[in-house]
Amino acid sequence: MNATVDAPVAWVETIGRLRLPTKSDERLQWLMDRNNDGLLSDQEKQELDSLVELSERLSLVRAEALLLLGRRPA
Repeated sequence: MNATVDAPVAWVETIGRLRLPTKSDERLQWLMDRNNDGLLSDQEKQELDSLVELSERLSLVRAEALLLLGRRPA
């Protein structure tokens, strides 16, 4: 299904700036470092997987918004 929806440019620009909150991003980096060192518990592995999935989804949403705006990622 390919639907077109009118949206204010400012709204699309806001979506294009979406990022993980600072604390979540720092936690993601910390978990990735521990993962590289082979030190993650099972619970930390699940948390890492969830944060990676969220980060990837945000990246895809940002990319789509930037595509709509005709811009390149910063």
